[in-house]
Amino acid sequence: MITAGCDIGSLTAKAVVLDDERILASEVIRAHAYPEKSAREVMERALAKAGITFDDIDCCVGTGYGRRHIGFVKSVESEIVCHARGAFFQVPGVRTVVDIGGQDAKAIKVDEKGNVARYVYNDKCAAGTGRFLEIIADALEINLEDMGELSSQSKEFLTLSNQCVVFAETEIISLVSEGKEVPDIVAALHRAVANRAASLARSIGVENDVVMTGGVANNAGMFLALQSALGVEIKHVPHPQIAGALGAALIARESLIAV
Repeated sequence: MITAGCDIGSLTAKAVVLDDERILASEVIRAHAYPEKSAREVMERALAKAGITFDDIDCCVGTGYGRRHIGFVKSVESEIVCHARGAFFQVPGVRTVVDIGGQDAKAIKVDEKGNVARYVYNDKCAAGTGRFLEIIADALEINLEDMGELSSQSKEFLTLSNQCVVFAETEIISLVSEGKEVPDIVAALHRAVANRAASLARSIGVENDVVMTGGVANNAGMFLALQSALGVEIKHVPHPQIAGALGAALIARESLIAV
């Protein structure tokens, strides 16, 4: 049984192809301006990796910011449900999922079957999201992928006082002008984003096991900052960035079994 999940986010598009519960292939690309173009491209790349075509897929489910613009899916599901299912599949003991996405941040409580028990999210402000990290990386003229390593070199504890992205960017430029080191600024940025996400999670109650999903989870500095902000150990998810697409593929599989 071949199923697939397609997760179209604001910054990236993800696809996962499953053979029953085995991941055949996955792909992540930078999202285009048009969600349908992102969906088609990321799925074609994933299928090419798996060595199959669209005709071989028994069912595909879409999720994410652009889910209603994916023309080839059988149905769509919210990213809240898909991230919960994708996280639960990878870490069966998970009870709290924190997802820092491109344009929002989510905290999800999961029950013993991987279903969503409660959730909260913030999509009103870019602060506390992956976009915030991206904007500051551009301002500092560093690669987004280098932020984790840079923060590990921090020696001075700095605090960002501004939560608004616009004012935070100005504050960071001022810190550079004052001669503050980039690793210290990046570490402070990680703490600011982590504190926002931790506040969301605490609003619904944090229960072990805790995992972090989304592409930001690949940033080791961000991962450690969130762990510190929550005051609990965070379990490593093998594939954090594709958790939503994986959850969608699993839901597609379950829909076929239920028939």
